[in-house]
Amino acid sequence: MTIHIGAKPGQIAETVLMPGDPYRAKWAAQTFLENPELVNETRGMLGYTGTWRGHSVTIQGSGMGMPSLSIYANELIRDFGAKTLIRIGSCGGMQDKVKIRDVIVAMTASSFSTPSSGIFRELNFAPCADWSLLQAAVLAAEARKVPTHVGGIYSADVFYDERPDLNEQMIRHGILGVEMEAAELYNLAARYGVRALALLTVSDHLITHEALPAEDREKSFGDMVEIALEAAFA
Repeated sequence: MTIHIGAKPGQIAETVLMPGDPYRAKWAAQTFLENPELVNETRGMLGYTGTWRGHSVTIQGSGMGMPSLSIYANELIRDFGAKTLIRIGSCGGMQDKVKIRDVIVAMTASSFSTPSSGIFRELNFAPCADWSLLQAAVLAAEARKVPTHVGGIYSADVFYDERPDLNEQMIRHGILGVEMEAAELYNLAARYGVRALALLTVSDHLITHEALPAEDREKSFGDMVEIALEAAFA
């Protein structure tokens, strides 16, 4: 048990999927895991552990933004022994070729700053995904015939962005999508020597202004969860 995670020793698996929304963690656990058990509800940030094809898996909400994710990822790795952490979330598309419902496999994650910036100081550290997870996720997506894009994403500090000039430069430099957590997850994975990957379903689009209807999100996110599980145990 830690300050933010109420699980007992042995209740957290070495493989952890991390959606931002705790209720999406509940949905994913009840949909994809066998015998899911609620192992954390501290501060309403739900976490469940069950099995998938005989493998132990925890699905733990991370909250919104890098500071919140940093708390949960630090405790999961440091105190509970998590070895593989996969963010499963939504993002805004930033390229014409990226369509609503497509899945982005984040190779790198650019950011203005992260909770780790105080460690790096003047250094612009380049956080990236674990290659084995990235490769396995791409193969799993191809096998499922899910439209997938691999490349860089942007982890923003704010949701209500008022920097159209920055978005223009992100698009110009090939950034596929924008979200709020992956850069810090990749920083922490590098620091602790564990595996990390961010898989993102495009739920809205900064260029076309399309948005995925709420009733369609679960099915689209389901593809992403299954890709994550297959990649974790490839």
